[in-house]
Amino acid sequence: MFRWLPGPLRGVLALSLFLLNTLLWCVPFYIVVPLKLAIPQARWRALHSGGLLRIAEAWVDGNNAILNWTQRIEWDIRGVEGLRRDQWYLVSANHQSWVDIPVVLRAINRRIPFPKFFIKQELIWLPLLGGAWWALDYPFMKRRSAAYLARHPEARGQDWETARKAGERLRAAPATLLNFLEGTRFDAEKHARQQSPYRYLLRPKTGGVAAVLESLGERLHTLLDVTVVYADGRSSFRDLFLGRIRRVSVRVRPLPIPAELRGGDYRNDPAFRAALQAWLAQRWAEKDALIGQLRAPSPGSPRGQGSILGDGLQ
Repeated sequence: MFRWLPGPLRGVLALSLFLLNTLLWCVPFYIVVPLKLAIPQARWRALHSGGLLRIAEAWVDGNNAILNWTQRIEWDIRGVEGLRRDQWYLVSANHQSWVDIPVVLRAINRRIPFPKFFIKQELIWLPLLGGAWWALDYPFMKRRSAAYLARHPEARGQDWETARKAGERLRAAPATLLNFLEGTRFDAEKHARQQSPYRYLLRPKTGGVAAVLESLGERLHTLLDVTVVYADGRSSFRDLFLGRIRRVSVRVRPLPIPAELRGGDYRNDPAFRAALQAWLAQRWAEKDALIGQLRAPSPGSPRGQGSILGDGLQ
């Protein structure tokens, strides 16, 4: 619809439409929030929580439509067949920029329960969205430096408790928790500092996953391993709005979580901790190899920018 506009104009239009879409859906959202909080009764709150999640799904639909109107992105999304809304999922994705969130949501929206994800505590003050994340019971995590933890060792278990309680709140009905296992966005400096054994990924952090597995245990059977590759090598919101992201590849792999890894004592059982870390490391090695395949030049590609095929889904 507006793809013919010059990049800067499309960027201003896309950003304006994103803000307008957010404002539009915040009106009913913030009407429902006080209704949810008005009566401290479980069924009442569950009913209104469901309404808030449906509003969030509609917000994602609006963002997807705006991208379709303003961008020439070729989407190659595979592996979403067979996903269900009546199951519990733990979603793990590689992390390159904030654009990863709308990309992952595009792939899984309305196919599984609307995802909740771990958010830095500071983002609760983000206008409109911070309050929405709080109302949707997103788990807020405090990022602490190694120096701080050395001075305050008692703080080490606080984020674990936050993750564990987040899992407990998801027990009542099918739900999805999204976790960027790297804990931060990938860049070359962090990769070198960590001495990561992977080519395209930082080392995975397993504590949050372990806390969720401990609290959800028998309900959580599937890890959705999501791999995102930007074929042009650009992934910022500036690149997105200015039309510099031309092809995006998303691969979704539903992986069964072994029964012996659900509900173990990660903090006090060294054998269980080693088993979970080894299992996630193997999944991470497979993801790293997949990213390499998707980034490799495809035969006949005039620019050699990757093996992104066609328009894909949605």
